[in-house]
Amino acid sequence: MTLHVGTRGSALATAQTQQVADALAAALGGVDVEIIRITTHGDTSRASLSSLGGTGVFATALRDALRAGQCDVIVHSFKDLPTAPSPGLVVAAVPPREDARDVVVTRDGTRLEDLPAGSRVGTGSPRRIAQVRAVRPDLEVVDIRGNVDSRLARLDSTGEDRLDAVVLSAAGLNRLGRTEVAAEPLPLEAWPSAPAQGALAIEVREADATGTPLAAALAQIADPASAACAAAERGVLAGLEAGCSAPIGASAHVDGDALTLSAAVYSLDGQRQISTTVTATGADAGERAAREVVAALRDAGSDELN
Repeated sequence: MTLHVGTRGSALATAQTQQVADALAAALGGVDVEIIRITTHGDTSRASLSSLGGTGVFATALRDALRAGQCDVIVHSFKDLPTAPSPGLVVAAVPPREDARDVVVTRDGTRLEDLPAGSRVGTGSPRRIAQVRAVRPDLEVVDIRGNVDSRLARLDSTGEDRLDAVVLSAAGLNRLGRTEVAAEPLPLEAWPSAPAQGALAIEVREADATGTPLAAALAQIADPASAACAAAERGVLAGLEAGCSAPIGASAHVDGDALTLSAAVYSLDGQRQISTTVTATGADAGERAAREVVAALRDAGSDELN
């Protein structure tokens, strides 16, 4: 038996998918695993994420391949998935989450607050753009695309594309083994990251999600706390009817039977921000926290920010 695992073809996507593939192979008793690289619209377009809309640009082709039987499992960065269910498919497992924080990477370790006025900071995320502008309106924020290595390379460029800092995910750097870079982690309390950032979503066909050896293997590598936090954060996106590229940050953590969810909505220019935090307990803590957070944000005027 060979298990076919679908992924985007980027270095980061392949690295994190290989981790999942290895874990599944061990859980299934050493079956052969083949990684299937699939090109998505988000990989071929050079347009900014804000102009693409974000929703589904990295997921649709993977899901089509899963439905067509080209692969048995697909691995997503959970933050890239639309919040609406996909017919015939189910997220069957969320492995233990990586570091959910953003990091600011510079050539010499200069902190974001210490960058000289006018420094050029690169990021392709509307949320990160708004957050940088909120704390450092004197910096020039550059909308960039590309993989982690190409973004880091712009720090050492001698041309017009040279940057003084880039904002990336800690999870991406860790999964690629790029821990040597001078990175300043940004605390989630002040800088909530994208909903479900650092989490992976393993998606399968509904028929394979229960009562199969694959389902049993997925249960072995799943982490319920990571899944609960990711679901609560994504519940904020769904409740606000916003896409995965919207300027919204959310962060959840579990302590015993309590789940605490914080979220912030930013204006695109970073000049306005609405945030709230809710703690809920019980089996449906994540769902209730998300509903309460959404209601509080809307009552405070979040719909009028953008």
